[in-house]
Amino acid sequence: MMKNVYIIGSKGIPAKYGGFETFVENLTKLQKSSDIKYFVSCLNGSKSGTFQYNGATCFNISVPNIGPGKAILYDILSLRWAIQHIEQNNVQDAVVYILACRVGPFIEPYVKKLHQLGATYYLNPDGHEWLRAKWSKPVRAYWRKSEKKMVGAADLVICDSINIERYIRKNYDRNNLRTCFIPYGATVRNEIFKAKENQLEWFRRCGLHFDNYYLIVGRFVPENNYEVMIREFMKSNSTKPLVIVTNVEKNKFYKKLQKATHFDDDPRIKFVGTVYDSELLALIREHAFAYIHGHSVGGTNPSLLEALALTRLNLLFDVGFNHEVGEDGAKYWSKKSGSLSNLINQVDNWTDLTINSIGNMAKQRIISEYNWDKIVKSYEEVFLGEQS
Repeated sequence: MMKNVYIIGSKGIPAKYGGFETFVENLTKLQKSSDIKYFVSCLNGSKSGTFQYNGATCFNISVPNIGPGKAILYDILSLRWAIQHIEQNNVQDAVVYILACRVGPFIEPYVKKLHQLGATYYLNPDGHEWLRAKWSKPVRAYWRKSEKKMVGAADLVICDSINIERYIRKNYDRNNLRTCFIPYGATVRNEIFKAKENQLEWFRRCGLHFDNYYLIVGRFVPENNYEVMIREFMKSNSTKPLVIVTNVEKNKFYKKLQKATHFDDDPRIKFVGTVYDSELLALIREHAFAYIHGHSVGGTNPSLLEALALTRLNLLFDVGFNHEVGEDGAKYWSKKSGSLSNLINQVDNWTDLTINSIGNMAKQRIISEYNWDKIVKSYEEVFLGEQS
């Protein structure tokens, strides 16, 4: 019998950016089992109805721009659509898979209805959203409560990090709590891609040369340790530029950081804006001398996996989430003064042989543990009830 799986919580596919969006893109594109039918919620401001993509039925959800509550309303409306579709089409043994813990205070009646319809509710709790510095205390309290409610009601919690699974089991232990670990993925290139002229123009415009710059890619938020990374880089002796791919427009944190570090006085520091072209971003990663990763909150970070798959040398903030992914395929730094700057001074003088050795170990981590084919197969086994 066909297993119908409804995926809620990503902005939808085709994926333009974002971890959950890229996950759903690969889950549907690389589908192996013909016994699964995917339904994917898509955030759309004006269109309604459904469309087909990667063999999945994508359903548009129109949500008014109500501010911070928009994501919560989007998940609730998506959940209602899924329940209505299950009920109207007499769908048997469906799975509703919700990505992230946004709707905890409202989840119980929807789960009750799903169970009445013979459906099950699976959850990906994502990372520690309630620890993010960008949220006010009331919002953090909401995230904490929401996580507790959503985990408590879940038939299965799928964690993309071993550390997150440990955290869930430690903090929300109950007799019938079911969890499993399935990571996020990345792709190692098997060949060197020749740069296109418009891609080379981006490098020229930014004043960059292949394999001669440090790179940071990620959301511009305090918990990604931008202040530590910039301060430490400014203390280093490196003559290479530091390229920061992120969105700083209308960002109060940018001005605060500028005032605190005076990074604008250091010509090596280059904020280059966002890059949504996936091919160009892959090229930027591939030709970085080293990638610096400062994320401190969350599970398996997509940006880290992409860096390990593409960049030869990766310098990671030493926290459990990052160490479990990088293992010996990366070098680590702490917030202690001098930790990162000394590491930069050290690797700046490494030979290609040493750097290639580290890079090969990083790529092997992706190939063996974080490749999309393996991840898609694991998900299909879970959805079809072939593993607990």
